Amino acid sequence: MAYQQTLKNKITLTGTGLHSGKETQVTLRPADAGNGIVFHRTDLPRSVTIEATAANVVDTRLSTTIGKDGASVATIEHLMAALFSCGIDNIHVDINSLEVPIMDGSAAPFVDAIRKAGITTQRKPRRYLVVKKSVTVRDGDKRITIIPSRYFRISFDLRFSHPAINRQFRTMRFDPECFTDDFCPARTFGFVSELETMRSRGLALGASLANAVAIDESGIVNGEGLRFTDEFVRHKILDSVGDFALAGMQIIGHVKATKSGHELNHRFIAELLSRPDCWTVMEDKSNEKTFQIPLGIPEMAWLEAC
Repeated sequence: MAYQQTLKNKITLTGTGLHSGKETQVTLRPADAGNGIVFHRTDLPRSVTIEATAANVVDTRLSTTIGKDGASVATIEHLMAALFSCGIDNIHVDINSLEVPIMDGSAAPFVDAIRKAGITTQRKPRRYLVVKKSVTVRDGDKRITIIPSRYFRISFDLRFSHPAINRQFRTMRFDPECFTDDFCPARTFGFVSELETMRSRGLALGASLANAVAIDESGIVNGEGLRFTDEFVRHKILDSVGDFALAGMQIIGHVKATKSGHELNHRFIAELLSRPDCWTVMEDKSNEKTFQIPLGIPEMAWLEAC
């Protein structure tokens, strides 16, 4: 049986907010079983606690922001993906500003910090949201569908009318080590032509070549180039994992996404959670990497190949 996990030790990270441009300190602390992932704005006159759930999402412009009682925390998706990758179910996140630091633009620095802090197993079983029927959301030519599967998978179809990206497609069957090595280092990216407009709207104020892949009309601006030939679609999968973690349980199902971003990701999770007829909650009786669907559920008996 898979049990919930938390940190062994407290750890602190500092960095710059991608959009706010403000220096931020984040402290990750162990939490009791069943606590979930909870953010605490410690810089306010009165500390505000914000649970990392889909119900608390308040903004999805170029990142995912959660909020409650007038306070918010922005750009949580990379940290959420890192926590998911490391199997952290319960944690307190103390933050002294309005945005999680962007670090190097990927989830890798968070994963490294979590591993250094150590991970401890708790005595409460981990719960899984197991998809039984398909759910789809659309926005024009953007689309997300989830179908039943024995595993958590994401297939992402990325399309941009720029020769540096064009169309990239990748399928991932979640495995902690594979995800940590092959997806967590993928960096956020943006177009130089859009930077001035974004900054005029109070966005990307902390963006630099140290924390993002910049693309201009001639290609990649960063002197070191890309970490992966398909780094863009890998980062989109990373973002999706972080956004989907706001479901509050690990999902067992195959997500098929086309041109989606934070807004559609949030709409998808909200729609999925509103359709309890399409999923069931289970505990893993074997191990979390190859979650076996009990054959007693007739709708799932055909899933051997999914």
